[in-house]
Amino acid sequence: MPPPATLPPGGDGLRSSLHDRGQRLTPQRQRVLALFERIGEGSHLGAEEVHQRLLRSEERVSLATVYRTLRLLSSMGLLQELELPEGGRRFELASDARRDHHHLVCVRCGRTEEFENSAVLQAGEQAAGGHGFRLLECVLNVRALCPSCAAAE
Repeated sequence: MPPPATLPPGGDGLRSSLHDRGQRLTPQRQRVLALFERIGEGSHLGAEEVHQRLLRSEERVSLATVYRTLRLLSSMGLLQELELPEGGRRFELASDARRDHHHLVCVRCGRTEEFENSAVLQAGEQAAGGHGFRLLECVLNVRALCPSCAAAE
């Protein structure tokens, strides 16, 4: 996974980064990134949720464009992708400050909560070092039932 990109505000850094990849900074790409910047770090959205939020704010972007833009912004290090065990994907704003954080994911409704745990990071460092690897990132995804879904059983 690429490190989080740091781009200056206003879109110039994003425009330059896209141009270096042979792509343009379209209004749709700006809208998707601006949505994540508005909701801030720690918010996890799937493509359909991004699409619905943009529609509610009367910003027209097709669902296919949202999917492509999320993949692009993730590959550029601007968004971090969370792969759910059931095959779904959620995205969050990438951040150096919260790089080694973990997720509790409800397997029924998809609710996602973040947590930090130094013991997980230590285990990752020990495992990597024990096999001669250099640790880049340590992320744990815990599959569980949230309180609401557990109560509904």
